[in-house]
Amino acid sequence: MTTNKLKPNICILKKLTVSILFLIAFNVSFSQDMDNDKLEELFAAVSDSIQGSKGRWQFNIKEVTFICLTDESHNRMRIISPIMESFKLTEELKTNALLANFHTALDVKYAISDDVLWSIFIHPLKELTETQVNDALQQVYFANITFGSTYSSTSLVFPSRKDDGQKEENKDEFSKQKI
Repeated sequence: MTTNKLKPNICILKKLTVSILFLIAFNVSFSQDMDNDKLEELFAAVSDSIQGSKGRWQFNIKEVTFICLTDESHNRMRIISPIMESFKLTEELKTNALLANFHTALDVKYAISDDVLWSIFIHPLKELTETQVNDALQQVYFANITFGSTYSSTSLVFPSRKDDGQKEENKDEFSKQKI
C-alpha cells in the first residue's frame, strides 16, 4: 500500500525537478554578463566619436559629451555627461534638479562632482543588458539637453502634489500624517 501513496509524490517531485531545471536553463540563457568589451562595442556603434581605453571612454552623441567609467573587479559602471559648471547654478536650478531626481529624471540623476553638474546613470556592470545600456544613454542624453527646461530623461513623469492640483496649504496636513 505504501508504494501507491508514494507514486503520486514521486511524480510531483519529478515534475517539480523538471520545472526547476527548465527555469534555471531559461534564466541562464537570457542572462548577459556585460563587460568592458561589450560596452565598448555598444558605444562605438552609437557614438559620433569615441576615445579612451577599456573601462574609461569619452564619446559624443549628437554633440553631447559622455564619459563611461567601469570597474569590473567591483562590478560597477557609470555613464556621465557634463552639463555645466556648478558655480553657475542658481538656487532655483538646484532645487529644480532635486525635484527632477524624484519626478522626471527616472533612472538617471543630476549630481555635482568636481565643480561640474552631471547627468549620471550608475548600475552594476555585469547585470546590464544591451537594452539597458541603450536606454541609459538615451536618458543621460535627454537629462542633459532638457536641464533648465523640463529636466526630464524620458516622457514618463511621476506627478508631484502640485501637479495633482493640491495647494501649498495641504503641506502641513502631510507633515502631520504618519508615514
